[in-house]
Amino acid sequence: MAALGRLAPGLGRSLLRWPGGQGGAAAAAGRRGVRALRRSPVRVLPPQKERGAAAEAQQSPREPPPPPPPPAVERSSAGPGLWYEKAAPGDRRLGKVVTIAKSKKFRDHHGKVVLEGPRLIKDALEAGAVLQSLFFSTVGHLKELPEAKLKRANLVKVKFEDIKSWSDLVTPQGLIGIFSKPDHAKMSYPAAQLTSSLPLLLICDNIRDPGNLGTILRSAAGAGCEKVLLTKGCVDPWEPKVLRAGMGAHFRLPIVANLDWESVPSNLPAGVQVCVADNKDPGAQAETASVSRGAGGAASAPGNPKAPVKSKPKAAPEREDEEGAVGVCVPELAAQYYYENWTQTPVAVVIGGETHGLSPDALHLAASTGGKRLVIPVVSGVDSLNSAIAAGIVLFEGKRQLLWRHEQEDERQKFPVVG
Repeated sequence: MAALGRLAPGLGRSLLRWPGGQGGAAAAAGRRGVRALRRSPVRVLPPQKERGAAAEAQQSPREPPPPPPPPAVERSSAGPGLWYEKAAPGDRRLGKVVTIAKSKKFRDHHGKVVLEGPRLIKDALEAGAVLQSLFFSTVGHLKELPEAKLKRANLVKVKFEDIKSWSDLVTPQGLIGIFSKPDHAKMSYPAAQLTSSLPLLLICDNIRDPGNLGTILRSAAGAGCEKVLLTKGCVDPWEPKVLRAGMGAHFRLPIVANLDWESVPSNLPAGVQVCVADNKDPGAQAETASVSRGAGGAASAPGNPKAPVKSKPKAAPEREDEEGAVGVCVPELAAQYYYENWTQTPVAVVIGGETHGLSPDALHLAASTGGKRLVIPVVSGVDSLNSAIAAGIVLFEGKRQLLWRHEQEDERQKFPVVG
């Protein structure tokens, strides 16, 4: 080993003395190569696609992972081609029903109405209303409805407790439907209603109580009215309380809502005579100029009901509003009792609201058609009748008179007078 150590220095010197200095140059080049490797290590680059993805990840923040897919809806069959789903706990769709039902703005914006109960929903389906969603508590409720009308709707089975908590009824019936807002021009009304229809129309003026309007619509359907017009200021006919009080009248005769008085004549037949029923006594109170508030429907005239009531039309003085400001002049119409002959073909009756009574526009319309003011006599001291009661009295009297005229014409045709 010692000898080998002694030989090493000599070997090194011999390499340095290599001919032409080639040994020294090679050794120097080797040392530089080693230093280069130590200072600049080899860098391994990923493929181009991976480099681009890494750069994007560094520039943009990391996005959250997509939510898991919703669980599969459990669907069951309620008959041939009739499928329904069961609502999961916490389903919010039924809560939206209440929003639609209670908000007129929401109903108008989305064009939807809410009906509750098998009878009302059945009437709507048979009249051609479009059902979008139906919430029910038992499958037996579906058997009460025309199944062919249900196949295109979204049927959802929910717990009765959920319907009870959202229902607006004292005794919920376990059935709530969301319909597209019906268009009277596209409805198919019952044949029995059409065959019993009379040339008798009803105009509602400022009927703001939901219960009164629903009852008035029900009376109009029962009397065989051809059409009902609702002016601006009346309550929305698709409000839940109006629907309940109407008992299906919405789907038995055309109801045209939210009309201004300028467009009312275009919704009336040609040659119509418009009569109004207000709260003004044509006898003892004929000297008062203002139209009193009350039964907006029919006037209440105290005193002897057999006394003739004939007042000629005359110009009425200017009427003051609630703030004392002088308003426009309103015409004075000829007045008579409601049971006297006032019908002609066709005829329309204006019923005013209990709070504000008849509007000047209603009186002007009646005056322009040669209409009259109808009075229901009541006991002295009674201010007025409820507008719904008054409407029923006047409409059914109009029906009686129209049917009597029709019978008289039939008799004349059967037994013509030979002259």
